[in-house]
Amino acid sequence: MGQISDASIMAALRQQMTQAVARETVAASNIANVDTPGYKAREIDFSQLLDGQLGALPMAETRAGHLAGPVPADAGTVVTPGLPERRDGNTVQVDHELVNMTQANIDFSAAQTVLAEKFRLVRYAINGQ
Repeated sequence: MGQISDASIMAALRQQMTQAVARETVAASNIANVDTPGYKAREIDFSQLLDGQLGALPMAETRAGHLAGPVPADAGTVVTPGLPERRDGNTVQVDHELVNMTQANIDFSAAQTVLAEKFRLVRYAINGQ
């Protein structure tokens, strides 16, 4: 089994923060288009990224002919969820978008808190304070 390194922790935090910003951006775009006739609400789908991350776990090579694991995708894809349409064809639901933005903000803040604590520990190790 692979070891957890500082680099992997930093990469995971970066990825979480990047995903949170992407989700907030799409939700804000949806809210901005709440009155646009025919506009279809969008969401970010990170399932491909998650599958890539799970598939990228270190694989033990017991023989030289073994293949390497899959390479994870760089980012999620924008999808149009199957939300009900209003009479003007718009599918934006402001409450749904506000929940998405709040959850993205919570995810970003959690990663930011862990990152700040990590740097505090590094500063403590360097300065002894």
